Amino acid sequence: MTSKTKSTSAKEEARPALVPEGGIQPRLRFPEFKNTGEWVASPLIGLSSTGLSNGVFNDPKKVGTGYKLINVSDMYIETTVDERNLSLIELSLSDFEANKVLHGDIFFTRSSLVKSGIAVSNIYLGSSCDVTFDGHLIRFRADASHVIPLFAHYLFKIAPIRAQLVARGKSATMTTIGQADVASAMLFYPEKKEQQKIAECLSSVDELMAAQARKVEALKTHKKGLMQQLFPREGETQPRLRFPEFQNAGEWEIDRLDVLIEVIDGDRGTNYPKAEDYSQSGYCLFLSAANVSKIGFKFDAMQFVSKEKDDSLRKGKLKRADVVLTTRGTVGQFAFYSEEIPYENIRINSGMVILRVKAKKIIPAYLYNFTSSEVLRSYIKNTAFGNAQQQLTVGEINKFQIYYPGPDEQQRIASCLSNLDALITAETQKLEALKTHKKGLMQQLFPSVGGVPEGRGG
Repeated sequence: MTSKTKSTSAKEEARPALVPEGGIQPRLRFPEFKNTGEWVASPLIGLSSTGLSNGVFNDPKKVGTGYKLINVSDMYIETTVDERNLSLIELSLSDFEANKVLHGDIFFTRSSLVKSGIAVSNIYLGSSCDVTFDGHLIRFRADASHVIPLFAHYLFKIAPIRAQLVARGKSATMTTIGQADVASAMLFYPEKKEQQKIAECLSSVDELMAAQARKVEALKTHKKGLMQQLFPREGETQPRLRFPEFQNAGEWEIDRLDVLIEVIDGDRGTNYPKAEDYSQSGYCLFLSAANVSKIGFKFDAMQFVSKEKDDSLRKGKLKRADVVLTTRGTVGQFAFYSEEIPYENIRINSGMVILRVKAKKIIPAYLYNFTSSEVLRSYIKNTAFGNAQQQLTVGEINKFQIYYPGPDEQQRIASCLSNLDALITAETQKLEALKTHKKGLMQQLFPSVGGVPEGRGG
């Protein structure tokens, strides 16, 4: 064996098993960096210009005026730190100077009720000279000779780095992480020109996402304002806005809900499903609280029961055009069982009721839209009871008042709001597609190693 062969062999044997063949490299590289070699590994502290530090004491007696304060809640937003929404705190000049925030500073959460929420980070990209940060955060300031702050911001969000940080958390009543634990996390990075290219790429996607999010929020705001005008306020019998063809249609009617709507409770008898009766697929979807949200049905997580179990239950099975209302826990959430819902057999759980139209005076789609009106929302807020867990009773639901015009105007309102909902859904799906695209990019633009042991640093 030649000395060259021996040297190569020894190098290969020394390579840690969790470093992929070919070294620390991402699956996707921009053309100009394809032959620039492996990324370098370093402990996080080795890429800091000032070490790590905690911020100022957030004294409740001193909030409201003073310096802008970056706090824990700013770590969990989908954008970089938004200076317009920062709280204020009074500090001495010396305390402020010791904890002054600069452009590019990155912050980690020090504690969380859930382990996955530990060491969540965000970056400040503003240029104000009056910003400080909360003592429940750990600050990292990048050494610009090695790493670009915006690149580090994205690096701290990828799965391998998150996994290291979460694993270093210490759990008791809460999960906590200290400066030393954050400092020892192993990072990997390419030369600065490639860092800049990656940061610019992901930043451009973030800008697209922010623009799309603003579009979605604008549509939601438009719908909220429209609904405030399309339905009468409490005690009034006409809305402030009517479609031209109904301008002279007269006053709306007002009735108790139980005059027009049947309120159906679920089956709470001895045949109510037990834990062992549920499966991930099956004949009948059995709704949980997670399936009924502020925006209608959500089917991210589902549980099913068999046909035999479904047949054994008496009440609580949905028919098309039914409206579901949550009555325990998070009360006042509604969903509409339209023809578009892809499940033929659905049952409510014990914390819900079904609202089923029994009079021809009411169109089901109009009923669903009326559930978002201010008058009904206000009634629910004032009627729900319970401290630890709020509840609504069938008796109280029957007393709800429903305001309604003639069937043609109901249909016109329902169609208008349905079209707007469809537009909001389409734009929301575009936003989700951008998020998925960004997630896929990050998985490819960064190495997928599960961590880099010490000794690989450059």
